[in-house]
Amino acid sequence: MTYSEPARTGARRAGSLAPSPSSATPTGITIYGCEPDEAVLFREMAPRFAVLPTITAAPASEANAELALGNRCVSVGHKTRVTDSTLLALSQLGVAYISTRSIGYNHIDMKYAKRAGISVENVFYSPHSVADFTLMLMLMAARSAKSIIRRADIHDYRLSDARGRELRDLTIGVIGTGRIGTAVIDRLRGFGCRILAHDKHSKAAADYVSLDELLRLSDLVTLHTPLNAGTHHLLNRQRIGQMKRGAFIINTGRGSLIDTAALISALESGRLGGAALDVLEGEEGVFYADHRNTPIESGSLLRLQELPNVIISPHTAYYTDHALRDTIENSIVNCVKFEKERSVWIG
Repeated sequence: MTYSEPARTGARRAGSLAPSPSSATPTGITIYGCEPDEAVLFREMAPRFAVLPTITAAPASEANAELALGNRCVSVGHKTRVTDSTLLALSQLGVAYISTRSIGYNHIDMKYAKRAGISVENVFYSPHSVADFTLMLMLMAARSAKSIIRRADIHDYRLSDARGRELRDLTIGVIGTGRIGTAVIDRLRGFGCRILAHDKHSKAAADYVSLDELLRLSDLVTLHTPLNAGTHHLLNRQRIGQMKRGAFIINTGRGSLIDTAALISALESGRLGGAALDVLEGEEGVFYADHRNTPIESGSLLRLQELPNVIISPHTAYYTDHALRDTIENSIVNCVKFEKERSVWIG
């Protein structure tokens, strides 16, 4: 079982693939689910790569698949699932390639896309965005930051009943040592803590151990593995039960890496010391939207947010200026490279 991130064929310097706008035939790309800040960057970068972008804020669907007519390449976001019927509609319009503006593929049925004749590729972006955020969550969890801030907000400035813990005194378990997991380990070395790692491939400067041993020995466990059939509910009830009493869980990977019901049970019983979650099972349709005046139907999210030792953030670890530019540039590069290789193959 592999826990590191999948290879990113977009991981290259984009400028080396930029054609001369004056001599190259423009590449048409339809960009779905495009946020305003993404649209600014797509329009800024398009001339440099001789690209003609068709931009829509709406996620890809059967209803708007026709926006891709005449374009073999499309770019999609990770916030909305691309349904099989949408993939079929795009394929029937001549789309042969999707560049997803994410590291993960779990919003696309890859097997169905292949059957529909569509290649799917992810992008890479700065691993430091998620790594920085992960370290922030570790520190906040270890220092009970949520309860401290809540008390200060109501002008209760007494010291907390529970003292914080220093990272140098902890054993940190890192599951998945791809680019992001390795960047987390690089940062942790500066804190002087013991670092354990688990991955099929030993690539980072850490002590690699079995998953069972990592869970048994770690005071804090952080998840940086892709979500797939083998890692769904990687931390299930049985594995959470193996963890040290009072341990913390950090998840900036994908929500379904954790069995949420089992997590809540362990938090409520006091077996776990806390959790900091940037991703959550069932986040679709909740995260990235304003719900101040609308009800939230996710009982697990509401329960987790009630707990004083749980920090929730809305899948925002990746969201930095640097990472966003990487994402847009490499999504364009993926499409340009696909067209270039296709023309060579045909020619």
